[in-house]
Amino acid sequence: MPTTDTTRPVTTDLGDQLVRVVKLLTVARQRQPRQHPLVDPMAYPLLHHLAQGPMRVSALAEAVHADVSTVSRQVSTLVDLGFVERGPDPEDRRAHALSIGESGLGLLADIRAGRDRWLRQLLTDWTDDDVRDLTGHLARLAGDLETHLTTTTQRDDA
Repeated sequence: MPTTDTTRPVTTDLGDQLVRVVKLLTVARQRQPRQHPLVDPMAYPLLHHLAQGPMRVSALAEAVHADVSTVSRQVSTLVDLGFVERGPDPEDRRAHALSIGESGLGLLADIRAGRDRWLRQLLTDWTDDDVRDLTGHLARLAGDLETHLTTTTQRDDA
C-alpha cells in the first residue's frame, strides 16, 4: 500500500507501485499459456501494429521501441508461420513492407479475447468507471513515456 508520508515526493510511491505492477505482470505473463506454441508473446505487439496497416521493418521496430535486428528476427518467424506477409512497399517498390495476414488477424483476435477474459476476472470488483479512469491514466502515462523516449533518443542522436 502506498504510504501517506507527505515528506516524500509522490513520485516515490508511484515508482514503487510501478515496479510492483511490472514485476507482477511479468509473472502473470509467464504463467499464461501462449496463444500459439511457436509465437513468442514478445512478438504480439508486432501484430497489433501491423493490424493498423503495412509498414517496413524499421518503422515497426520504431513503433515497438525495439532493435531492428530483434524485430526482423521476430517478423521472420511470423512470416514463416503465415501470420505476416512481405510485399512490395507501395511507396517504394524496391523496398518491402510487412502486412498482417488473415491468420495473423485471427491470432491477434485470440490474444485480445484471452487478455479481455483475464482482465475481466482480475477486475471483477472494479466498476466500469474505475476501469475507464485507469485506462485514461495509463494512456496518458504511455503517451508521456513515448514522448520522453522520442525526445531522449533524438537528443542522444544529436
